[in-house]
Amino acid sequence: MELLLENIRTYVPLSAADEKIIGRLFTKKVIKKEDHLLKEGQVCRRVMFIEQGLVRYYILNNGEEQTHYFNKEGEWVCDYPSFLPKTPSTENIQALENTTIWTITYDNLQTFYKEVSHGERFGRLAIEWVFTNVIQQLSSQYTDKPEIRYKKFMQAYFDIAQRIPQYYIASYVGVKPQSLSRIRKRLLL
Repeated sequence: MELLLENIRTYVPLSAADEKIIGRLFTKKVIKKEDHLLKEGQVCRRVMFIEQGLVRYYILNNGEEQTHYFNKEGEWVCDYPSFLPKTPSTENIQALENTTIWTITYDNLQTFYKEVSHGERFGRLAIEWVFTNVIQQLSSQYTDKPEIRYKKFMQAYFDIAQRIPQYYIASYVGVKPQSLSRIRKRLLL
């Protein structure tokens, strides 16, 4: 739980009492490689924090998987458009490795906001980060060529790129695996 507490401390200070509350509200869970944390059509009922492991977000578009995001150790996982209004998700979130997470339910998150000294501030700052990141990613999908998206991928995920299968990287960039190979060769020249 220490990595979770460290992450929260990057946003707000925590007292010993706050840490006890957090320990009571979060639950540890292990997800096996290739299992889903969330499937399309399910309601996302938890916000998750990755202690160890790696996940990808993808949608099905005409039967084809389109990967559009990755999360790793020290990052939060959630489908907020499903979680907040409690509606069915259009997302799939899958573990790419055996993954250890800390989860908190919607109701427990509301308790976190009320009982942790700076809980509401943490929530605001964390969701501002998510919002900014999503807008940048959407903008890139519409304005950047695949080669630029691959460069941005390598900058954002340099520390985990070797842990992600190439066909998921190609999907994230928006190209077929063969095209990704050509992009990578051009960048090495």
